[in-house]
Amino acid sequence: MSTKPMTQKPTNMEPINCEPLKRLVRTVPDFPKPGILFYDITTLLKDRLGFATLIDALAAHYLERDIDLILGIEARGFIFGPALAYRLNAGFVPVRKPRKLPAPTAKVSYDLEYGTDSLEIHMDAIEPGQNVVIVDDLLATGGTMEATVKLVRQLGGRIAGLGFAVELDFLKGRDRFEEFDVFSLLHYDE
Repeated sequence: MSTKPMTQKPTNMEPINCEPLKRLVRTVPDFPKPGILFYDITTLLKDRLGFATLIDALAAHYLERDIDLILGIEARGFIFGPALAYRLNAGFVPVRKPRKLPAPTAKVSYDLEYGTDSLEIHMDAIEPGQNVVIVDDLLATGGTMEATVKLVRQLGGRIAGLGFAVELDFLKGRDRFEEFDVFSLLHYDE
């Protein structure tokens, strides 16, 4: 079902420098296991100006594109996805862990460091040919995003971009997605 938008999408936003937002990201050593430095964005999210800046910066990157849907990956993609969808006058679709969605789903399994996991999406979530941006909080190795890309392709969607709040450049997850517009706001090299 197609509906007429209630609001107009904002236009002509300038790119936003997000480098100052790094001071709002807390680092937690040895979480979730020894040797891992965890980038905790909850401290950024609770800062009203920081969160607004993050959403505006993501939106500015996609404003001039015809985006139909924003897909958010469970769980932190659910934080950015609806806000970004609202700013872009697009719909929002959740990509969930198994057995969380009530209607028939498409499912993709992917490898983790110590096993496998799966993601699901409703079979009717994307109409063939719709332009989709997939968002998540963090790009590390890219396994979760790669699984989500497969789901979008299964349903016939066109991937207009992959958006992240944080990218761990040293893990080279971006290398998996050379055919796509990968946009990350905060980059960490170590």
